[in-house]
Amino acid sequence: MPRPIRATISAAALAHNLGVARRHAGAAKVWAVVKANAYGHGLERAASALGAADGFALLDLDEAARLRARGVTRPILLLEGFFETRDLAALCAHDLTPVLHCAEQVEILAATPPERPIDVYLKVNSGMNRLGFTARDAALAWDALRRQPHVRSVTLMTHFADADGAQGVSGQLERFAALTHTMMAPRCLANSAALLRYPQTRGDWVRPGIMLYGCSPFPDQSAEALALKPAMTLTSEIIGVQRLQPGERVGYGFNYEARAAITIGVVACGYGDGYPRHAPTGTPVLVAGQRASTVGRVSMDLLCVDISAIAGAAIGTPVTLWGEGLSADDVAAAAGTVSYQLLCTLAARVPVREIA
Repeated sequence: MPRPIRATISAAALAHNLGVARRHAGAAKVWAVVKANAYGHGLERAASALGAADGFALLDLDEAARLRARGVTRPILLLEGFFETRDLAALCAHDLTPVLHCAEQVEILAATPPERPIDVYLKVNSGMNRLGFTARDAALAWDALRRQPHVRSVTLMTHFADADGAQGVSGQLERFAALTHTMMAPRCLANSAALLRYPQTRGDWVRPGIMLYGCSPFPDQSAEALALKPAMTLTSEIIGVQRLQPGERVGYGFNYEARAAITIGVVACGYGDGYPRHAPTGTPVLVAGQRASTVGRVSMDLLCVDISAIAGAAIGTPVTLWGEGLSADDVAAAAGTVSYQLLCTLAARVPVREIA
């Protein structure tokens, strides 16, 4: 008999969240970001549910080829562009739009013209200092691309480092404007946080990611307050019960000691399933729909929950680790991480079921 842990992916929630993104985007077109296996939700599954998007943004050629093989005809944006000259053939074959972020990519494109004209994105480093052209290099890349007859169009792009934080986007937006004021081209600026909070970043295309999966990009604003619905719900069951007396301990390292008599429910879920190993005692879970807390150290296949206050909790009682009724944002905050990580690290051994 299989373990009771499973993940449920709601196509309706994905479609709903895309609708929220569209309302914030206004007239801008929407790239649905489906990188990292659609944030753990399944690339093909998510692309089907997000089919009303204007295009899909992801990282590598293999992912793009998988979508094309499934009949996806909408534009596909390669967020890190291409890496080698030989990638250009596949890029053309699958009609992909690469993001160019360094001089080497521009040089490869000039030295090995693709078989037919392509659209490209030019990434400008507006202060995050990860990928992208700065100052003089951006102007040089722009001029070089405009001279290449096989480049059909250029869209300008940047990425905000603190759209979800105190610094916001104003500084980077000003720098981007200064670097690109002579470049007459469409703009693609907003990630989820910028799209939700800063309408001046809409541009011509937006790139929502985490919001599509029902989580908030903000530490101070819940997904529910943003009208987002969780697309992934991770559930399991209690498979064992232990009754601890004061002074008794539980789990590896004995790092939890009962101060009073408590009842522990042992749940079939651990870091081998993608649950964060570093989640401390007190991390929230739902047991039979009621809020409870983990106790002790998370192990590979199991975690423990204090079920003392939940009448009727026993072997077979359902447990929600995150999702419907318990935001992944809340679990991530308790574990000192972000919901992105929880969703992306769902283990392959966890069965996934899609619901409409």
